[in-house]
Amino acid sequence: MNKNRELKEAKVAEIKEKLEKAQGVVLADYQGLTVEEDTQLRKSLREAGVEYKVYKNKLVARAAEELGLGDVTKYLEGPVSIAFGYEDATAPARILNDFAKDHKKLELKAGIVDKVVYDKDMIAKIATIPSKEVLIAKLLGSIKAPLSNLAYLLSAIKDKKEAESAE
Repeated sequence: MNKNRELKEAKVAEIKEKLEKAQGVVLADYQGLTVEEDTQLRKSLREAGVEYKVYKNKLVARAAEELGLGDVTKYLEGPVSIAFGYEDATAPARILNDFAKDHKKLELKAGIVDKVVYDKDMIAKIATIPSKEVLIAKLLGSIKAPLSNLAYLLSAIKDKKEAESAE
């Protein structure tokens, strides 16, 4: 087997591993971004634990097809960057979508969340979902509020009874 083919097969295996491991993946057209803008984007993605790569479209298509994600191949035209989110499924979509609001050259193409391929409109909707930590905090806050009110009510009843018995 020739060396070039071995390299391509190794890249396909690498892409497959990343696609399998990632909870959320977003494909974006990055053509036209300046070096400074790209550096800024990569920094914000890295801080969120999102891996950002550019691969040859044919290699990504082959890896996706081998994983049963063939629907993603129709979005692999032109220069495509891929953001892999391993911890938070919505982080790549959220960060790229926020960046695209200020930098019109970056355009979301599609994404994969929990092994389901979504178009750019659905990925933009997924980008509005808060992170897991924020959702947990909201849930705990909504559980805590009624308990706090109950504790306040019981304390007020106790204080009233103590005041009545002191008289």
